[in-house]
Amino acid sequence: MRASKRRGQLLDGVLLLDKPEGLSSNHALQRAKRALDACKAGHTGTLDPFATGLLICCMGRATKICGSMLNADKTYVATLRFGEETDSGDLTGNVIFKAEDGFQGVSPEALLEVLPEFRGAIQQVPPMYSALKRDGRPLYEYARQGIELERPPREVTIHRLELLDFDGMQATLLVDCSKGTYIRTLAQDIGRRLGCGAHLVALRRTRIGPFDISNSVGLEALQTMENPQQALLPLHALPAGLMPAASTQKDDL
Repeated sequence: MRASKRRGQLLDGVLLLDKPEGLSSNHALQRAKRALDACKAGHTGTLDPFATGLLICCMGRATKICGSMLNADKTYVATLRFGEETDSGDLTGNVIFKAEDGFQGVSPEALLEVLPEFRGAIQQVPPMYSALKRDGRPLYEYARQGIELERPPREVTIHRLELLDFDGMQATLLVDCSKGTYIRTLAQDIGRRLGCGAHLVALRRTRIGPFDISNSVGLEALQTMENPQQALLPLHALPAGLMPAASTQKDDL
């Protein structure tokens, strides 16, 4: 007779996790799930492994908010490096374009002149290194084989785009945007508009809808808590409109 597999506890709630650099969103979720000893967990939108910041981890009945949170606006702090564009749009990719020899950076006047073009409703071509699917396969699988596919542009909205720091070779931007916005693509497009190329060297997500990074907990801190379940936001404390309907209480978990 086969022994039953241990599933963990039936926990309901939301964990605001500050994802560390170097982990995929799913790996971070699974580590948080183990730390909490929860039997059911999901998250509301991925961050690339090199990126850090807010990852909403939903336990038990709270997984029902995952769909609605995918549609939420998000805020990022993005650091762009000028002078090179990569195939992935970030520091993990291969350089496919370099600025002319002797490039010494971007002038503040040039950057401030082009930023307004990226505010409001804009068109973005989704990157090949993305999870969007074509014929049942994610685009990144084609990209890894060196295959470039036609991608129709999509409209996204940049609500705020502010310059936080700048030294000519790098710029740190605050980006408040709609769902479906690729910050890697935004970096590439800004670099192309300036004519020198650009890619992301750091990305931190600080807000998803009503949830803010200031209320999050780091993965290492969670794993060393005596009672990590105290970090869960209970269902009754979720913002208005997000709490699962009462009828879901009898759902089979």
